[in-house]
Amino acid sequence: MKESISEQTKGRLCIIATALLWGLAGVCVKSIPWNSISIMASRCGIGIIMFAILRKSFRIKFNRYTLFGAVMMSITGILYMMSIKLTTAATAIVLQYTAPIFVFLYAVLFQKRKAKLTETLIVLMVFGGCVLSFIDELDPTKMLGNILGLLSGVSFAAQIIGFSDKRADSNDGMYLSNIISFVFCVPFMFFDKNMAFSGEILFWVLVLGIFQYGLANIFYAKGCQIINKIETSLLLTIEPVFNPIPVLFVTGELPGPLALIGFVIVIGGVTLYGVLPVLEKKYKKIL
Repeated sequence: MKESISEQTKGRLCIIATALLWGLAGVCVKSIPWNSISIMASRCGIGIIMFAILRKSFRIKFNRYTLFGAVMMSITGILYMMSIKLTTAATAIVLQYTAPIFVFLYAVLFQKRKAKLTETLIVLMVFGGCVLSFIDELDPTKMLGNILGLLSGVSFAAQIIGFSDKRADSNDGMYLSNIISFVFCVPFMFFDKNMAFSGEILFWVLVLGIFQYGLANIFYAKGCQIINKIETSLLLTIEPVFNPIPVLFVTGELPGPLALIGFVIVIGGVTLYGVLPVLEKKYKKIL
């Protein structure tokens, strides 16, 4: 019994570590003057090396289902990086975290799943939070960042759907995604007018590649094998809550009041959607 509790604790600590490390994306991207595509290339280059060391091989096996998930993961990363550059880090991450709602909408619209009233209300709640995040800043540049952030939520949902297919291999897909992103993004580095190197820039690049991405995904893979999906999804909501904090301390960036309200509504809605199955089971037992 004690051994089981110990394993569960290790799993939770791995997912908490994942959320905190993923939450460093905002401060890293804001601190590197390169364009978002160049930053993505550097992150994925380091990621390829780390995954290869972990896998003890540069070889990869994949099918069309794994490829689909990998492409969606690559698109998600690029859109998210672009979004952070164009809007606040808090808005970018909270819009990406709308992914579970898009997965739900996909199930309802294309898989003919019957929507429950509670689920519909949560979707409307999250939609309202997104609207507040959008209208907080009507500046065209930030609006574009908001749109890209929301699109990263859509592609993230497609990634989840793709990797949920039993014929897909998420581990191979994650590795393949790094290769796809690196091959696509690295040519843009040669045309980046903001490309510069200093001790500080290299520090943030290494933090982004080694810790925010490489080490975080290692923790994520390990944690997912120990604890269930619901607990994992709930613990991962630490990421959007933590993400803006280091950004605030390093850059002084702070979202507007409406965006903060929208932030709370979206995270609250997504969290509620995650615990809904557990709440429904407990409610049925009481009845």
